[in-house]
Amino acid sequence: MRYIKSPARLRAVGKTRPRPRGQEGFTLLELLIVVIILGLLAALVGGNLFKTMDKSKSQIAKIQIEQLAGPLKQFRLDVGRYPTTDEGLQALISPPEGEELPGWNGPYLEKKVVPKDPWNRPYIYRSPGEQAEYEIISLGRDGKPGGSGADKDITSWE
Repeated sequence: MRYIKSPARLRAVGKTRPRPRGQEGFTLLELLIVVIILGLLAALVGGNLFKTMDKSKSQIAKIQIEQLAGPLKQFRLDVGRYPTTDEGLQALISPPEGEELPGWNGPYLEKKVVPKDPWNRPYIYRSPGEQAEYEIISLGRDGKPGGSGADKDITSWE
């Protein structure tokens, strides 16, 4: 190793100077390794998180459908029937225009808004239904009839 004379001190050529105290840091390689590890962890956790979110949305849809049953029953008690398919769930908020509903004592929904399903689509309402007096249906994540898992339809009669 050879040395160069400098005004301040002798130093080795080809060697790095020691950093002043408090300026220690990470090398680029160390940072890349940490980023890769974080990416792998995010991929593992993220996959499970999306599965849990889909399951939660299906449960929320089921709960909302069950909660709509109360206002529908109250409508039936007041009017003597469930809203027709044409009137839809909107009849729980205001009586249909151009039609007088004796006994209507609404709005029957607290927030005066018909909720949408967790995938931000309106619920399908039919009365009379094929399976029951009325049917409320969410088509699930895919928005198409049928399906399984998160794409499965959520219905009021199941």
